[in-house]
Amino acid sequence: MPAHKSKSEKRDAARQIRRDPYEVLGVARNSTDQEIKSAYRRMALKYHPDKNANDPEAADMFKEVTFSYNILSDPDKRRQYDTAGFEAVESESQELELDLSSLGAVNTMFAALFSKLGVPIKTTVSATVLEEALNGLVPIRPLILGTPISKKVEKQCAHFYSVTITEEEARSGFVCRVQSSDKSKFKLLYFDRVDNGGLSLALQEDGAKTGKTTSAGMFFLGFPVYRLDQTVNSMTAGKDPDVAFFKKLDGFQQCEITELKAGEHVFAVYGDNFFKCASYTIEALCAAPFVEEKEHLRAVEAQILTKRAELSKFETEYREVFMSI
Repeated sequence: MPAHKSKSEKRDAARQIRRDPYEVLGVARNSTDQEIKSAYRRMALKYHPDKNANDPEAADMFKEVTFSYNILSDPDKRRQYDTAGFEAVESESQELELDLSSLGAVNTMFAALFSKLGVPIKTTVSATVLEEALNGLVPIRPLILGTPISKKVEKQCAHFYSVTITEEEARSGFVCRVQSSDKSKFKLLYFDRVDNGGLSLALQEDGAKTGKTTSAGMFFLGFPVYRLDQTVNSMTAGKDPDVAFFKKLDGFQQCEITELKAGEHVFAVYGDNFFKCASYTIEALCAAPFVEEKEHLRAVEAQILTKRAELSKFETEYREVFMSI
């Protein structure tokens, strides 16, 4: 009679059959964050359980894709994996992105409670919304440059907007931003047109709290733009306050950027609150009048990148001295 395997033996067996995260997502080892995110979204939509209810293999593939993305989307975990493989990555710490629309009331309540207590809860866009967009079944409102629109979007639903820009406006730079004075949770989405006329999710920015507002923005300015993800440092601080000091700027990461050409472009605001609708104002702007602001932005972000590098170097020197004491 075969002996029962212990938990550690089961974990070891699981590790042996794990595939390389880069192989799972179909990306190269030197892929950018944007390329990794784009690959993940394509595969997550393809294998999402909502679309493959009777296919257990698709559900397993969805878990594998999500697990791989959670390694490669985190700078620290990606570096650890590249250096020492799965052994350097704690599988127990990997968190799935939750589709809140698929959770029951009780699970949603627990997720909201944990979020309220400061535990970061990663959420994904509802598969229903992505499917309707892909099939061209979503209404699209016109968004005029320089004319803000204020609305309320239901939880786990999306409002779609189209904005048309000229070649000159594309060269000058373009910004789409969303703000909420009610601190609503939302995602700003950008979609590509596909052959059947539908929409495929290409870029995504989660709203971030800044003072009394929550905001998200996509910047197509012809040069890299960065944002500070506070959750990176808050999670590190909870584990080790000393390490958090050196990791303070690790969340300063490049936003997803792409070349924006003349023509129609489709954005969406996705309501990411747990129980209520999300209030927001969306606005599209041409960056032509903001020459000084663009130069100031580049200068400030260059300084922050320099400080991030200095902190990393100082951490190495600090640990060398500390170990010699």
